[in-house]
Amino acid sequence: QVQLVESGGGLVQPGGSLRLSCAASGFTFSMYSMSWYCQAPGKERELVAAVTSAGRRINYADSVKGRFTISRDNAKNTVYLQMNSLKPEDTAVYLCNANRRLGAAEVDYWGQGTQVTVSS
Repeated sequence: QVQLVESGGGLVQPGGSLRLSCAASGFTFSMYSMSWYCQAPGKERELVAAVTSAGRRINYADSVKGRFTISRDNAKNTVYLQMNSLKPEDTAVYLCNANRRLGAAEVDYWGQGTQVTVSS
């Protein structure tokens, strides 16, 4: 059974930090690109950061460049999102995604999400 379990969210003051984790099981983690998305109330889901299967390529949304860092540990089947200098506009549910392309097919797995609230 495929599972992606996010943790590490919470309430933090502006300028603070959080570290999100996503623990994966039920599939070959090292063969999947991993991403973090966010979804705020009334808004569409947005890509925050992504890392390829071996960690060679990383992409960030412009809004988080220089503040957030994505990393993965294939030995622990876990992907992380270090969030620094948090702003109120970072408030959202953060979801973990695993993606793999197999020829013309694409496989996507999603976690349930973890709430991040940035407020004083």
